[in-house]
Amino acid sequence: MTPDTWGWWLAAFLFVLDLSIRITAIIVVPRNRRPTAAMAWLLAIFFIPFVGVLLFLLIGNPRLPRARRRKQDQINEYIAETSEHLHFGTLRPDPPSWFPPLVEMNHQLGALPISGDNGAHLISDYQGSLDAMADEIRAATEYVHVEFYILQSDESTDNFFRALEEVAARGVTVRVLLDHWANRWKPRYRQTITRLNRMGADWHLMLPVQPLKGRMQRPDLRNHRKLLVVDGTVAFLGSQNVTDSTYNLPKNIKRGLHWVDLMVRIDGPVVLSVNAIFLSDWYSETDQVLEEIDITQSQSGTGDLDCQVVPSGPGFEVENNLRLFLGLLYAAKEKIMIVSPYFVPDEALLLAVTAAVDRGVAVELFVSEEGDQAMVYHAQRSYYEVLLKAGVRIWMYRKPYILHTKSLTIDDQVAVIGSSNMDMRSFGLNLEVSMLVRGEEFVAEMRVVEDHYRELSRELTLEEWMQQPLRSTVLDNLARLTSALQ
Repeated sequence: MTPDTWGWWLAAFLFVLDLSIRITAIIVVPRNRRPTAAMAWLLAIFFIPFVGVLLFLLIGNPRLPRARRRKQDQINEYIAETSEHLHFGTLRPDPPSWFPPLVEMNHQLGALPISGDNGAHLISDYQGSLDAMADEIRAATEYVHVEFYILQSDESTDNFFRALEEVAARGVTVRVLLDHWANRWKPRYRQTITRLNRMGADWHLMLPVQPLKGRMQRPDLRNHRKLLVVDGTVAFLGSQNVTDSTYNLPKNIKRGLHWVDLMVRIDGPVVLSVNAIFLSDWYSETDQVLEEIDITQSQSGTGDLDCQVVPSGPGFEVENNLRLFLGLLYAAKEKIMIVSPYFVPDEALLLAVTAAVDRGVAVELFVSEEGDQAMVYHAQRSYYEVLLKAGVRIWMYRKPYILHTKSLTIDDQVAVIGSSNMDMRSFGLNLEVSMLVRGEEFVAEMRVVEDHYRELSRELTLEEWMQQPLRSTVLDNLARLTSALQ
């Protein structure tokens, strides 16, 4: 066979292969996938076929492995059976007509039932929240459950770790979960693991990517939850990791970046719900059912707030957190306050926000003036024009601080606080936990925090935004396309 013939056959083979990839992509990619994500993947595959296919095979499946999804189904079934006949406190009277159906939707999608008689108070001081958690840990008599996306032993968290060491020395059981990928490549990982081992903590990595040990899933699926439970009576959850406010990263220290976060201390029956989230993640990572932990015996808290804990992530059939946010946005009648460091809405969320303005609802969005993740930062910016034109007020928390709080308040009645951003990653790829709270006094605490954020921010106007240079617009739009690659 002559070289020309070989060249012709090679060209024919590559043509057929390329055509086959494109046809197969049209069949496979859109199945059970949001239109925006499907279109982004198809564009990647059509423009860069071989690279696009490789990326799709690596990170194109937004679901957890089948075995882990089966575990999540078992967990949901167990929680439903356990909670069916339990008393979760007395609920506040006269809820808005839309509230009970929203709560029922959450329950049907995997949340525990709503509970009453709960106390919940915000902690907006970064070091203050670490020290408050340390104080509660020192009061432990039975167990401490620690689950954080990032967990680092450093100067800022030393009091937290010393508290764990002290109670472990008294015989209190300390169980710790930390995300593998988020910690493995961060500073102080080895020091942190050494310290956990030295104190005798029972610790495990969440969503480990360890192919040599047979533990493998899409590498960018992450457990993004942040929670602490002490003896089943007190819990914390929110947006803050257990690390220094710089994350100990040289690039952050060089830029002078510090994270601003919000945690909530809770007591009452809802603590059992937070503990159930930890126990489910513990089972997912260890195959251990902690039968000695009773999630059926609740105690009244220091308040009368109605609270419901809503887990979400790729182990569930749908985006639980997104549906919760949409329900609240459409229910609002007067005011919506959104705080999200990464606000990259899909079509449904964007429509809900702009439709609220059209109904006469005052909508304010708090974001950071400076971003720590370039792709997400530019993708977020691509939505500013349509939001500003719709009438949304955008407040930019001044650099060098990164506003990392994740919260949503509706009118003066209902709030959500937790680990979930309002972006496609939090909706589809990260395991998150959010808490729905009904109670004017809690929303009043949120308003104080929001007012403080506003004082430390500057308002972005449409006039200022329209003066953005063309290069920024191009970067923003390109990042917007890639944000849908899930």
